[in-house]
Amino acid sequence: MMPGGLSDTKPATPEVQQLVNQVKSQFERRANMNCVTFTAIVYRTQVVAGTMYYIKVQVSEAEYVHLKVFQHLPHENQGPSLENFQTGKTRDDPLTYF
Repeated sequence: MMPGGLSDTKPATPEVQQLVNQVKSQFERRANMNCVTFTAIVYRTQVVAGTMYYIKVQVSEAEYVHLKVFQHLPHENQGPSLENFQTGKTRDDPLTYF
């Protein structure tokens, strides 16, 4: 991976699911959605002054969203923040920079 570039797409880990859980309320408020399902499927990362996560999340049987989540550096003592999102995605849509 080039510095600042996106990593390869990887299967979501429990740590990535934890990030998704932490930003769920931010997403629901901003997207005006109430999600019963909110499951991380795959993710990519970008190292910046912290880590930017691009995460494909399943929100219903056939609907997916892409989240852009920023995880601050540990010494900053801040939780993850939802930077951006894309709705109307499918399981097969590639996870790209946005």
